[in-house]
Amino acid sequence: MFRFKQFSIEDDRCAMKVGTDAVLLGAWVDISNAKKILDVGTGCGIIALMLAQRTGEDVCIEAIEIEKQDAIQALENSNQSPWAKRIKITPQSLQEFKGFESFDIIVSNPPYFINSQLPPSTDRAKARHTHSLSYQELIDHSIRLLNKEGRLAVVLPYAEGKNFLNIASLTGLICIRHLAFYSREGKPQERWLFEFSLNHAPLKNEKLVLHGAGESWSPDYQSLTKAFYLKL
Repeated sequence: MFRFKQFSIEDDRCAMKVGTDAVLLGAWVDISNAKKILDVGTGCGIIALMLAQRTGEDVCIEAIEIEKQDAIQALENSNQSPWAKRIKITPQSLQEFKGFESFDIIVSNPPYFINSQLPPSTDRAKARHTHSLSYQELIDHSIRLLNKEGRLAVVLPYAEGKNFLNIASLTGLICIRHLAFYSREGKPQERWLFEFSLNHAPLKNEKLVLHGAGESWSPDYQSLTKAFYLKL
């Protein structure tokens, strides 16, 4: 079990476990003026719960997950949180999902392995590989489900992020904010966090380094995540 300041997460039955990527996205995405949020591929539900903590009682969060076991555990985690009434968990793919209303924000920690060898676990393969949800499908369905002022936010490894950015730009999404994430200064960039819009806006460039001196977290990472981690 992972204990955060205001909620706990069980992920023992989930294909993908709690990790830095999800925490980064859940803490970083701009939730200004959001009333309807969709979490695509919620896994154990950590991003949905982080966004519930960051938003008010008038904000509804829908979370979809193609793996039934993951969706069940996400529902259990949600039901044990203070925000169960505001989070709806559905065991469904994005391709099949029909939102009754358009969304202000769509967030996703999407599958990213494209050409690499599939892991031995079928569930883990679906969670990590784009066979069940391609980048083009994520972009197309996000455009379908977002309102005119809505935004899509994702976290991806460096190379895959560049590919996603190119596909998004060709499809009509405009990158308005991105964060380059590094484990340490002097090391290659490991992750991209992107925020896309259907409307033009000045691009905000950001950078974040995980570790400062030794194994300690950097002040910037601590500032971003201090509302969640118990030790901060």
